[in-house]
Amino acid sequence: MEYKNIILKKEGKLALLTINRPKALNALNSETVTEINGALDEIAADDTVLAVIVTGSGKSFVAGADITEMKDFNSVEGRKFGRLGNKVFRKLENLEKPVIAAVNGFALGGGCELSLACDIRLASTKAKFGQPEVGLGITPGFGGTQRLARVVGLGMAKELIYTAKMIKADEAFRIGLVNGVYEPENLLEEAKKLANTIVANAPIAVRMSKVAINRGIQCDIDTATAYESEVFGECFSTEDQKEGMTAFVEKREKNFKNK
Repeated sequence: MEYKNIILKKEGKLALLTINRPKALNALNSETVTEINGALDEIAADDTVLAVIVTGSGKSFVAGADITEMKDFNSVEGRKFGRLGNKVFRKLENLEKPVIAAVNGFALGGGCELSLACDIRLASTKAKFGQPEVGLGITPGFGGTQRLARVVGLGMAKELIYTAKMIKADEAFRIGLVNGVYEPENLLEEAKKLANTIVANAPIAVRMSKVAINRGIQCDIDTATAYESEVFGECFSTEDQKEGMTAFVEKREKNFKNK
């Protein structure tokens, strides 16, 4: 599939998805969000891809949704755009492969929301995060009112959204919005290093762990742990479980086959 606003490439077992509208600071218009949707379908269908890195070209991760496109929306058009963004970001969140956001610059509005839909966020020292929507007369519309609180807690999420303030990478790390902060020239390599550490493990177990975490966080603890028991038991039907435990007992290197 040909893309105009994103770049999708494979590096071994990793897929690198780059938002590529540098002149617009990678702002998300409808076309770009639709292209992300297509790329996620490609990634999901490729069994050789075991982890994904999302980043932005140039000096920005994603500076937000495209205000030039949005400014003349009526309520019907605004709702349609919000539903598109939420559908695609939910697909990203539910992708049964780990996804790391390598936030290299501005992650504002829709950009912060894109990073929140990823499993793990790593930031450049030059990264800046924020949900500035109320300063534009709107609310966050691509999941920010929901995922931000789940990541950083209710009080901090409300402060960031109500004030529309922008925070730097060190503050994002302090509040738990990102897992690590690196110099710009090292960010992508650190993301790849983390991704490769993940894919060295049993892919089915990683996938099931992601599903269990994402489902469980929305349930009461009894329902969640009951589901965990089910996926735990299911792992014992895989070849990778036999390989992992046998290799451990025999003190040798593991050779997982995603089976």
